[in-house]
Amino acid sequence: MIRSLPNSLIDWEPYRPFTIGFDSFLDRLTSIEMDSPSYPPYNIYRTGDFTYSIEVALAGFDKKNIDVTYADNTLTIKSKKQEDNKDMLHKGISQRAFTRSFCLAEDIVVKDAKFTNGMLGIELEKIVPEEKKPKTIKIK
Repeated sequence: MIRSLPNSLIDWEPYRPFTIGFDSFLDRLTSIEMDSPSYPPYNIYRTGDFTYSIEVALAGFDKKNIDVTYADNTLTIKSKKQEDNKDMLHKGISQRAFTRSFCLAEDIVVKDAKFTNGMLGIELEKIVPEEKKPKTIKIK
């Protein structure tokens, strides 16, 4: 089994002359943590040609205890402090503090976020200018 090197150990400098305009992209690649936490679990779906959906399982949380922010092409989901129920006899559903971040491409925008039945759904869309969309060329 071949393990990939953490991005922090990859030297991107030799490739910079061939990646004009990709400086911020390479900088973002080197800043990604390779050992991302496993909590909370999530799914990412392609829902259309230019749309995506992230689904995060947050059983036991309420939407008032979740912050979703988007800045510098990073989508971050973070839990807030929850009140403890002193009458609880057993706690089997985790409500631990977490921060989960997703690095998004520059042409991806966050369209919507909904919290239903313990599932946080975030809708994303890739904005493609008309001149970059596929088109059929009529042959004369």
